[in-house]
Amino acid sequence: MKALATIIGLIAPATAFASTAGREDSSGLFVWIFLGFCALIITAQVVPAALMFFGLAKGIAGKRTVNAIAKS
Repeated sequence: MKALATIIGLIAPATAFASTAGREDSSGLFVWIFLGFCALIITAQVVPAALMFFGLAKGIAGKRTVNAIAKS
């Protein structure tokens, strides 16, 4: 356990200075507007698809219960 603490004590200061600066993002305002517009398009396509999927699942589940009651 003491050896592990010694190794961690030696490695930790070395890794603290491995990156002096974070990754700089030089994207301008228009890049962010474009990405937001892309996200808006994706969201606009996913929402109706999800509603259709849940409607289909509800319709299939509803038919099973109606047929089960009719057979009784």
